Amino acid sequence: MCGARCCRTIGEAAQNVFDMRQPDSASLRRSWTRRIWNALGPGLITGAADDDPSGIATYSQAGAQYGYALTWSMLLTMPFMAAIQSISACIGWQTGKGLTKSLVMRFPRPVVLTLIALLVLANTINVAADLAAMGESLRLVISGPAVLYALIFGLGCLIAQTLVPYHRYAGYLKYLTLALLVYVAAALTLHIPWSQVALHTMLPSLSRGRGMELTIVAVFGTTISPYLFFWQASQEAEESQLSHRRRRGASRATQGAFRHISFDTWAGMAFSNLIGFFIIVTTAATLNAHGVTKIDSASQAAEALRPIAGELTFGLFAAGIIGTGLLAVPVLTGSAAYALGDVLGLKSSLELPARRARGFYGILAVATLAGVALSALRLNPIALLFWSAVINGITAVPIMAAMMVLVSGRRGLEAFEIPRWLRSLGWLATVLMAVAVAIYFRSLIA
Repeated sequence: MCGARCCRTIGEAAQNVFDMRQPDSASLRRSWTRRIWNALGPGLITGAADDDPSGIATYSQAGAQYGYALTWSMLLTMPFMAAIQSISACIGWQTGKGLTKSLVMRFPRPVVLTLIALLVLANTINVAADLAAMGESLRLVISGPAVLYALIFGLGCLIAQTLVPYHRYAGYLKYLTLALLVYVAAALTLHIPWSQVALHTMLPSLSRGRGMELTIVAVFGTTISPYLFFWQASQEAEESQLSHRRRRGASRATQGAFRHISFDTWAGMAFSNLIGFFIIVTTAATLNAHGVTKIDSASQAAEALRPIAGELTFGLFAAGIIGTGLLAVPVLTGSAAYALGDVLGLKSSLELPARRARGFYGILAVATLAGVALSALRLNPIALLFWSAVINGITAVPIMAAMMVLVSGRRGLEAFEIPRWLRSLGWLATVLMAVAVAIYFRSLIA
């Protein structure tokens, strides 16, 4: 009896040891998921920030006005967006500095300063539009004053950026990217003709109408925005100084480092465009299908969904606007502070406490408070988006061209061994944006 019990005990212990050596499939899945999550960082945050409330408004308008006809734009822009963001990430990681410092070293300072001033102006307008949409969305859910909510959101973002060091704040932003999944959930609550969606996604349908031209340009401009270049380059510089990737075996100028950056960035941009795709599909299946073809803001899109798609879809859409705004506002103000701080020669880092980088945090505060003030004026959201798009278009093309010059030729970043195919995609993205801006201004003149 005792021998049997002893044998049973030894057998159980041996089984426990075997179980420790041979982890079950659930443990393996958790380990694999954790490894993937840890490998994601600046690329994921930057990609998710691209789907800010202003972007949601653009995608919602595309879906409401043209149904599923523009879903192909998300597939087309993804590789170009990922390429130019990968290049900006490489510049930040390789140099350990923000994109502005690299531009100043290669190009005339007045030219760079002019571009940065336009970037800061566009970002401030964009912040105002995003805060207004966030305040209005919360008002739709719980009622109350939208202006007060916008003020609270703006001040909350500013306080968090000022008090929380970068290495912790980046982790909070990373978890905020999960807020975008509500748009996938919103689409799954609806009956959608996926075969029709697939047809429009794989076979682009273009009309000669000026309205569709402008919408396509707006989608391109929303997807490939200059503030994303500066933010990701600065984040990669922060990561480089914190040795985040070197702890995983990748040194500064190796293919290992490039592979980490490439995976993170391409995954982030794919996630960003996938969410844009679902927003277009959701609004096409609801608003367009019921004859609602004009949307002026993201909050208006959420409000229009309520009587058509029900409270659940409305609630998910409104929550997504607030969640993405909390992610995008710090990215917009942060990219402005990094860009202007670098060109002025200030210490620019979210890792530094405010007392050691007063000028940087001062720019951050001014950009945020200016956005709050503009949102309080209750300006036409379409006007805010219009001027933001115009200024972004003016600045995006020369900045993209300058970035490509930095990584090309004998004085480029050969040590990083950026593949030729990636440089080619970067130049194609620059040409694509130049064509989009030309079409945009041609339409304005017409």
